[in-house]
Amino acid sequence: GLHNVLDIAAEHNLRLFVPSTIGAFGPTSPRDPTPDLCIQRPRTIYGVSKVHAELMGEYYHYRYGLDFRCLRYPGIISADSQPGGGTTDYAVQIFHDAIKTGKFKCYLRPDTRLPMMYIDDCLKATLEVMEAPAEALTMRTYNISAMSFTPEELAQEVQKYVPELQMTYNVDQVRQAIADSWPMNFDDSNARRDWGWKHDYDLPELVTTMFSYLGSDSRIAQAN
Repeated sequence: GLHNVLDIAAEHNLRLFVPSTIGAFGPTSPRDPTPDLCIQRPRTIYGVSKVHAELMGEYYHYRYGLDFRCLRYPGIISADSQPGGGTTDYAVQIFHDAIKTGKFKCYLRPDTRLPMMYIDDCLKATLEVMEAPAEALTMRTYNISAMSFTPEELAQEVQKYVPELQMTYNVDQVRQAIADSWPMNFDDSNARRDWGWKHDYDLPELVTTMFSYLGSDSRIAQAN
């Protein structure tokens, strides 16, 4: 499917955007921080498929002049969708569980640091890179970042709203191994330099916003 899209975009002189991910990196990549250009040897089919898309887009750009653009997203946090069990989805599930039960069991170690982003910043970055002048772009694929935190740090911020939150850990070795192979921090300095990327949400703003959406009909709102 990707190859057909690339062919059509090149033939009709279209601007093509394909999303990528922190999963495009692997255990041999530098993790803190992870630059745009470095060793990429992911060990999941998810990551391998993203590296394939990045390289094919870059090839079509240099071979056929295709205006290909790609962003590597960190873990995306949103109140609009339910967590799906992915490696970074604990950072969404914790809000639902804190509101419903006041208890959360995390499948990653408390010190597992991963880059994260609120959905509004994700959408903002996507629009901005697509609207950026072609001559401003020095790369085809950019890292973008907003914040990096651990489950323990997130829990401490959540406890400002739910002081009785009980956080326990039951480490899932499969997801922990994946997290340990992913970036701890993204170096997105090229995006900030080339097309002016700047995030709006840090951890405190993220937590406040999530509770403002999810907690309106909850015991938190009743207590307030």
